[in-house]
Formats: sequence, C-alpha cells, structure tokens
Amino acid sequence: MSTPTVFAPTTGAEVVDFVREAHDATRSLRIVGAGRWSDAGHAVRASDTLSLARLRGIVAYRPDDLTITVEAGTTLADIDAATRERRQWCPLLAWGDDEGTVGATLATATTGPFAETLGRPRDLALGIEAVDGTARMIVAGGRVVKNVAGFDLTRAIVGAWGTLAVITRAHLRLRPRPQVDETLAVTPREGFPTLPVAPLASFALTPDLAARLGVADARWLVRLGGNATAVAAMRATLASSGHVHALDPDAWSVLRRVCAPPSPAMHWRWDTLSRQLRDRFDPLHILNPGLLGEAR
Repeated sequence: MSTPTVFAPTTGAEVVDFVREAHDATRSLRIVGAGRWSDAGHAVRASDTLSLARLRGIVAYRPDDLTITVEAGTTLADIDAATRERRQWCPLLAWGDDEGTVGATLATATTGPFAETLGRPRDLALGIEAVDGTARMIVAGGRVVKNVAGFDLTRAIVGAWGTLAVITRAHLRLRPRPQVDETLAVTPREGFPTLPVAPLASFALTPDLAARLGVADARWLVRLGGNATAVAAMRATLASSGHVHALDPDAWSVLRRVCAPPSPAMHWRWDTLSRQLRDRFDPLHILNPGLLGEAR
C-alpha cells in the first residue's frame, strides 16, 4: 500500500500537476481548505489530501468595480483587511469565523446571518477558476458584474463540495460599507411577532444565546445599515415596538461562532443530474469520493 500524500500547492499550476498525477494513477483526493469542515455527513474515502491553505493572496482588487479576485486559500479576514480602508466589504460572512477560506466557503456554499439580504455564495461569486478531475483548468464567469459568460458553470461548482472541481481562484462581488452600521438587541412587546424594518440582518435569539451576549431578555439581534436618516428611522420604529439596547458589532462574530453547524448542509443530491455532472468533470471520481454518499 502506498503512503498517503498531503500536497499543499502555492499556485494553480501546481494544483493542475498534482490532480493530473492523481488522475493518471487513479489516486483519490480529499480536498480541504482550512480543514475544519471536511465532510457533509459522509466520509471521504481518499488516498491523498490536497490542501488549498497555502494558495493564498489578493490577486486583484478593483474598488471602482466593487470586485476582488483572490486565491482559494485566502481567508475571509484577509479580504476584510484589504477592503476596509476603501469602506467596502465582501459579505461572505459565513457561519464560523473569518479564518475560513474563500475556496471552502464557496465549495460548501456556506451561508451566514447576512445571506438573505446581502447575498449567498452563489450570488457573490462572479466567476471562478478551478481544476476538474481530469486536470483541466476551468475558467467560468468573469471579474465584473456585466460579464455573465459561464455563470451557470460557476453556480454548479459553488456548492458541489469539490466533487466537480478544485476551486483555485475566485472573482467576488463587493458591497459598499453602510454609512451608519448599528447592532441592536430587541425585546419586542408581548404579541409583536415580526420586525417592522428592513435590516441588514436579524436573528431570533434563544435565552441561552441572549445571555451569552449579555442581553438576557432580548429576543432579536438586529443589524441596521444605511445613511444616518434611514438608520435613525428604523431605530425609532424598533424602539416604539419594544425595548432596544445597542451592542458592539462583535456580537455578530459571537453569533457566527456559537451558531455554526458542525458541518454545513450538503446542497447537492446524488441524483441523475449530479451523476451526469460528476461523470463529465470527474469521470474517475477521484475528487472527494464518498462525499455525496455514492459508492465509488
């Protein structure tokens, strides 16, 4: 039996070479980013490990276009640091923390508390570069919003958990940071079931989570964003409906850590379509075999 290999490339070309060697030798690969979410309820049956953790860095940042291109091993914290000075952000604020990698966030399509208002991974990925199971380099989508060529392929690979291709680079949509950004704990009056505002995010608090945030009686965590007038109006509306208490924005970091699932949900089903896609992009099934619950 051959010794398992852990390969940590620093370039996309090295990923191509390693996948080609694995394909030619019919050696299966476990694809990981930071390595914290490695399965979706099914064990990966792989000979070797391909880690993208060292494939890291900002390739291109275009503030005027509100886009950024990054290597797959770049962390969410890296993007935040690169865009903060220009008052922009990438709302890939996934469950967990900002040390997760962009590649893993896209591959698992991991959402977070801001997904409904600011976009899910498939909405924020304008394009990707990836290496399929035959060592072909795939370039799908583009760096700017108006370039939609190949967008369907981008959407197919995002959320496929590395079973179609290894994401090596991503072109992401950014958003302006709001002029005013406030986090409030809200205790609505009895019989008030919904929030009469359009926040950046809202999250229903359990008693345990509210206590952890230091607001034991609160029932909602709300993030308001916009210009000063709009935020003041939303704050006043919430205050008229119950009690509001200002919190440090780090409350959302606490929420993301505490409420992170052991592993994000698998968005793929092992059905006819997934079989056809898998057979086209990874005919030998060397990429994360077993992850879809399929027999290898």
